[in-house]
Amino acid sequence: MNLEGLDISILAPAFVAGVVVLMTHIPLGYEVLRRGIIFIDIAVAQIAGLGVIIAYTLGWDEHGVEAQVAAVTSALVGAWVLSWLEKKYGEHQEALIGTSFILAATGSILLLANNPHGGDHLKELLVGQVLWVEWNQLLNAAVVSAIVLALWLKLKDRIGNAGFYTLFAIAITVSVQLVGVYLVFASLIVPALATVGCAGRSGYRMSVIIGVSGYAGGLVLSALLDLPSGAVIVWTIAISAVLIHVSWACKTVVNTRTKNN
Repeated sequence: MNLEGLDISILAPAFVAGVVVLMTHIPLGYEVLRRGIIFIDIAVAQIAGLGVIIAYTLGWDEHGVEAQVAAVTSALVGAWVLSWLEKKYGEHQEALIGTSFILAATGSILLLANNPHGGDHLKELLVGQVLWVEWNQLLNAAVVSAIVLALWLKLKDRIGNAGFYTLFAIAITVSVQLVGVYLVFASLIVPALATVGCAGRSGYRMSVIIGVSGYAGGLVLSALLDLPSGAVIVWTIAISAVLIHVSWACKTVVNTRTKNN
């Protein structure tokens, strides 16, 4: 067990990164489940990552302005195409989302095929490098995420498909560069899925508890056990979701029996 790994200067920004991601992903996660387009986030995240890889292939700084523009542009184009496909071929939407994901994923592999560090770049895209997040990155991400959240809460009943996909693409682009594709999917789907039967604000609060405890527990465990943080956090979010869901289900049963008696 590596107690030296519990370095607050590293873990604190990583935890804040998780909170920033959850800020938009929990409310958007409920909408994704409602629409039945479960894998859209992983597809858009992969498309945004493809934009970053294209920028890197062109010799641009992968953390610079050009890469950010490439990532946002790629995600928006991908989201708008998926929005159009939903209108045109709605009954096959999930299959089309899956196809988009695999095309973006294999496109990334092809672009990095002759790069000696290609494997490292793909791993960073998928698993993320949350422990290396810096405070200046977080400030920019937090501002964008707060704007996306405010727009979604205010306009979600009026913006339609195009508006939803646009906000979704922006949120995913921000988060995938902080935590990677796998954590983007876990943050969006798992808390919402675990609380889908719980109505109103209580469900939202439970989702927040799942996400926050998952990131906090995952970061601590990964530091102590010297394991990849992104992968551990995915597991701790899932475990938190199971525990919260079981606890809520048991409480519901007890309350029901009490009322019947």
